Amino acid sequence: MDNEIFEQIARRLRTAQNNRIPIPPIRDEIAQEGVEGAYRIQTLNTIIYQAQGRRICGRKIGLTAKSVQQQLGVSEPDYGVLFSDMALTDDEVVAVGSVLQPKVEAEVAFVLARDLDMLEPNSADVIRATDFVLPAIEIVGSRIEKWNIDLLDTIADNASSGLFVLGGQPTKLVGLDLRVCSMVMEQKGIEVSSGAGAACLGNPINAVVWLARKMSQLGTPLKAGDVVMSGALGPMVQANPGDAFEARIGGLGSVRVGFAL
Repeated sequence: MDNEIFEQIARRLRTAQNNRIPIPPIRDEIAQEGVEGAYRIQTLNTIIYQAQGRRICGRKIGLTAKSVQQQLGVSEPDYGVLFSDMALTDDEVVAVGSVLQPKVEAEVAFVLARDLDMLEPNSADVIRATDFVLPAIEIVGSRIEKWNIDLLDTIADNASSGLFVLGGQPTKLVGLDLRVCSMVMEQKGIEVSSGAGAACLGNPINAVVWLARKMSQLGTPLKAGDVVMSGALGPMVQANPGDAFEARIGGLGSVRVGFAL
């Protein structure tokens, strides 16, 4: 395909965010190029955002639930880029319109102390490289109308990224079994989502291993200081103006976020 087509699609996604108006799905336009073409669009926008002064601070992993993979007909997760201006502090309020069609999901965030630039990183490498983990809420969003997405749409759209909120209490992995950690998310005291670490590729560590291997293969390995959003521990929940969410993850503590009216 002509590179101009990829650039046009990338531009439409940026315009959708800037104008706060979602666009129709783009999957049919890049169907011939498949996943590689979708990541090409994601990369084009990443390069442009970096040129504008945005700093990459990590990666996010999506499609870690087997049920979602089956729904989209895929056998592995996807990934997107985290920029530093996407990070919110615990209990911060999200401005109206800053995320298109926002939804929230609770996750475990990993913060790395060492590079993962070795060939085929394994679980031990990830555990050794992790400085600490944090409870986190990802505020996902879609530049595609009505969340009418398939795999190509979400990859091209930076894995449907929006913002992310990190809790304030770092926890070492020593003594933690993330596979069995429980998660409950409440909206103004009412439970709206629940799950456990096993919902994230069997264990959030497994998801980070997948990402570390993928990034190493691509020649862009995870680095010390990177934040890795490892994937949802339970179902996503729609976020509306005035909502306030709190997620509690066993052994990690809690994290909160609000949405302005």
